Amino acid sequence: MPRRVLTGRVVSDKTDKTVTVLVERRVMHPLYKKFIRRSKRYAAHDEANLCKQGDVVSIEECRPISRTKSWLVVVRNGEQVSRPEGFDAPMVAEASAPAANEAAV
Repeated sequence: MPRRVLTGRVVSDKTDKTVTVLVERRVMHPLYKKFIRRSKRYAAHDEANLCKQGDVVSIEECRPISRTKSWLVVVRNGEQVSRPEGFDAPMVAEASAPAANEAAV
């Protein structure tokens, strides 16, 4: 299953290796048929502390890193960001690899 990718604006970079990203979307009101803006804030992992307030970033869903953080910054201002170790492999392959080795023994 593909991982979700969202695009938003960095609104806070005060915490270490974490940025807060505001993602806005437009939704049609069910009764009045007018487009309204809905927004949500996501905590995203920024390993090198590159992102600053006001940057436009793309974040990708990943395994939970902490209680509130399960997103990873992949693109910053149109440039690819290097991923930390262990975030390249799919989540399913990590769980199935040890089971195959035990069966062979």
